[in-house]
Amino acid sequence: MTQPALPASVGRVAELLADLGHPHEVVMLPVTGRTAQDAAEALGVELGQIAKSIVFRRRADDSAVLVVTAGDRRVDTAKVAVLVGEVGRADADFVKAATGFSIGGVSPVGHTAQPVILVDADLFRFDRIWAAAGHPYAVFPLSPAELVELTGAPVAQVAADPA
Repeated sequence: MTQPALPASVGRVAELLADLGHPHEVVMLPVTGRTAQDAAEALGVELGQIAKSIVFRRRADDSAVLVVTAGDRRVDTAKVAVLVGEVGRADADFVKAATGFSIGGVSPVGHTAQPVILVDADLFRFDRIWAAAGHPYAVFPLSPAELVELTGAPVAQVAADPA
């Protein structure tokens, strides 16, 4: 029995990961991982182990700013603004145009245009995290250190303080 073809966006991520020597393959979930909670439940992991990719629009130049944070955290836009300039919400059309991915499947790698990327320090609470792989049903495992290596992004404390 042959495997069905991966969606093009997932294939782009899987090929890039292979080219970069990433040791883990993309996993297609049987249910949507569109939200961090959905993905955590499907994988049987803690919510914080889901590496959420949140895209903002930098006000100064309309650049995409991708913040990768733990699934159990919210991004503090004031902390992001200190690092990259003031940011605002990005709608679905902007996210798709800026990254090549739809909301719910934005991978931290494999973008059609390179966004500004920040990796939240809170991800380092975990040895293994799971990131979107270009589609709401596709994820891949990695460590926070591998995330930094793959993206070349700086690590910063950009999550809101937990309540």
